[in-house]
Amino acid sequence: MTQQANQAAEALYAKLKAEIFDFRLLPGDRFTETELALRHGVSRTPVRSALYRLRQEGYLDVQFRNGWSVRPLDFAHYDELYDLRVVLECAAIDRLGQIDKPPLVDLKAVWLVPAARRESDARRVAELDEEFHARLVAAAGNQEMVRIHAEVTEKIRIIRRLDFVKPERVATTYDEHGGILKMILSHRSPEASILLRAHISQSKTEVRKITIHMLHEARTATVTEAG
Repeated sequence: MTQQANQAAEALYAKLKAEIFDFRLLPGDRFTETELALRHGVSRTPVRSALYRLRQEGYLDVQFRNGWSVRPLDFAHYDELYDLRVVLECAAIDRLGQIDKPPLVDLKAVWLVPAARRESDARRVAELDEEFHARLVAAAGNQEMVRIHAEVTEKIRIIRRLDFVKPERVATTYDEHGGILKMILSHRSPEASILLRAHISQSKTEVRKITIHMLHEARTATVTEAG
């Protein structure tokens, strides 16, 4: 593709992914390359490039002569990814227990702060949450763990970030991250791992409930508008 087509493909990829993440494109929705090209004012070449990239990442399916569709959310698969997170992050905590001064002290300025200084924007809290867990793994010093953890993070982002749409879940995240951080910095790895397992397990439960509810609302709104 030309540079212009590459730029168009990149822009369309980002736009479609955001629509999937925000449930403006819902699981099961179908469309064709021609429809997207007309809607976004581009040729089919960048459209096809963007779609195949999203398919490779697991967000879309393609059927011969039947166009494209948004892949249904596979909660069993997400459960497995959350379980893998626990394995990786607990292993990282064990390794951190063998380091005299884990390089995480600066996280205190984010998570161990008074309630008045806590971030409230859901998107920003989601970013800080990802950074917290990524930092735990990175601090352990195993680059293969970092790589795999980053891949897991990307795959669950579509539902994980919904954990912060409710103020009470934001408050809980701050409290639990603070507790985990305190245990790590005081070299109490077993306690930190227990807190981490409970934290991720509860988050997994909450996002499933929120996702199902939001999908129902989004589908109902779509039907209402169509009517």
